[in-house]
Amino acid sequence: MAEVVRNPDELAWIRYQDARGENESRSARDELILRYSPLVKYVAGRVASGLPRSVDSADLVSYGVFGLIDAIEKFQPERGYRFESYAMVRIRGSIVDGLRSLDWVPRILRSRAREIERAYQRHEASQHRAPTDAELAHEVGISVRQLTLTLTQIAQSGIVALDGAFTDENNERVAPAATLADRGAAPGDGLEAEEGREGLLLGIAALPERERHVLRLYYFENLNMADIGEVLGVSESRVCQIHARAVLHLRARLTALVDD
Repeated sequence: MAEVVRNPDELAWIRYQDARGENESRSARDELILRYSPLVKYVAGRVASGLPRSVDSADLVSYGVFGLIDAIEKFQPERGYRFESYAMVRIRGSIVDGLRSLDWVPRILRSRAREIERAYQRHEASQHRAPTDAELAHEVGISVRQLTLTLTQIAQSGIVALDGAFTDENNERVAPAATLADRGAAPGDGLEAEEGREGLLLGIAALPERERHVLRLYYFENLNMADIGEVLGVSESRVCQIHARAVLHLRARLTALVDD
C-alpha cells in the first residue's frame, strides 16, 4: 500500500493534536503560530489600510497574534472549514476588539452607523427595494453630501466589515470565504452552519449589483480597495463608501431576517 504523503501544515496539526494535554503541547502550538504568522501580518495590513496613520500597525499585529492563538486552540478540522478562513476571522476580530478597547472611534460615528442600518430596514420594509442615496439620506435626516461624508468616515474607522457578519450555532464568527465549498471537505462536513451561510449568501445576492460586486471582489477575490477602484473605474475613496454602505445594508437585511 502506498504511503500517504502529508504536507508540512498537516504534519504540524497532527503533532499539535497528538500533543494536547502533554508537555509538548506548547511547543507544537508555537510551531503552528510561527507557520501561520503571515496571516496576522496580512490581516493587520488590510485593517490598517482603512485606519488613520496615527494607529500603530505594530499594535494591530500584536492584537492579531492573540486572535491567531485563539484560532489554533479552538479550531475543529472536522467542521469542514479551512483553517486560514477561520483564523482570518478570529485574527480580525481580535484586532477590532483591541481597537475598541482604545475607544478611539467616536461614539457618534457608531451611533450614525446604527441609524443608517435602521434606515435601510424602514425603507425596505415599506418600499420593498433598496433606497437611493437621496432616500437613504432622507430616512436618516441628513443631506446626501453628509451621507457620503459619513460613509467615508465609517469606512475609515474600520467599524464595518463583512467578517463575522454571522455566527454559527456555537457563536463562532464565520468567514465569508468559509461559505464557499472546500474542495477538501467531505460531503457532510460543516452542515451545522448551513442555514447561516445560506442566509448570508441570499442577503448578498439581494444587494444592488455594485454593492454585491465590491463585496465579492474584496472578501472572496481578496482585492484591496485600490484594485477594486481600478476594476470599477472609480476612486479608492468611492469604493470605501460603497463597501461601508454594502455592509450596513447587509447587516440590516440579516437583522430583519432574524427579527421576522
